[in-house]
Amino acid sequence: MNDETALIARLERLAAALERLAAPTPAEPDFDAAEAFIWQPDRDGFEPVGAVNRVSLQLLKGLEGVAPQLADNTERFARRLPANNALLWGARGMGKSSLVKAVHADVRSRLRKELSAQGSDLKLVEIHREDIGSLPRCLARLRKSGHRFIVFCDDLSVDKEDTSYKSLKAVLEGGIEGRPENVIFYATSNRRHLMPREMVENERSTAINPSEAVEEKVSLSDRFGLWLGFHNCSQDAYLDMVRGYAAHYRLKIKDEDLVREALEWSMVRGARSGRVAWQFTQDLAGRLGKRLEP
Repeated sequence: MNDETALIARLERLAAALERLAAPTPAEPDFDAAEAFIWQPDRDGFEPVGAVNRVSLQLLKGLEGVAPQLADNTERFARRLPANNALLWGARGMGKSSLVKAVHADVRSRLRKELSAQGSDLKLVEIHREDIGSLPRCLARLRKSGHRFIVFCDDLSVDKEDTSYKSLKAVLEGGIEGRPENVIFYATSNRRHLMPREMVENERSTAINPSEAVEEKVSLSDRFGLWLGFHNCSQDAYLDMVRGYAAHYRLKIKDEDLVREALEWSMVRGARSGRVAWQFTQDLAGRLGKRLEP
């Protein structure tokens, strides 16, 4: 009897130890806590973002050809109409990620009453490029919510020996479940086909069937129904960006001085882009003792 009691006690201690080692059940996410979240795959959770780092849609100059397309697509999605996953590709610093965040804020603001009447909201969820393999788990959590979600991955690309893109392909199109009805996927990339040119050429030169060697990875970009290209801006477009920021933030400087200093700044940086224009604006505001209020 003593041996039996001792055995039961040991089994109970073992069961208690196993329970402590087991991963806790993830808490249900509170999507009413914020308008934007960051996916945390290590705990299957969503970190609320108190203040999204973004600029107003009206301040994004030189994007007249792409901004309306992304805004229209996002608005259709928010209204529960058919919409496409979007790939924003092209030159660095030309406002790809800024446009995603600005469009989210703009559409959410304009449709606030309509969304509220439906008992939902338009949320932005960022997933880091290195966490793409956990995307199916992320979407499984979003699927249960009554809100609408833009899942956003900045600087998405496919490198050699990288297989995480297969999770994304299955989610976007082709998987049994596919993308949840309340989720749309937006990604930015410097590469049109999400893989470097030298990787494409290397695969073609060493493969038995060159046309099939890169088809699987290139087909990832085909899963995006909306492609928006961003190109290097002209000097006039760059100066329009600078003038727009200066006017919005009421920076007191003569136009000829603004143009001269902005061009000098771009020459030192060796580039003209929206990012360079914003960096110049921050430097100018600092020198003028002016805060850049949201």
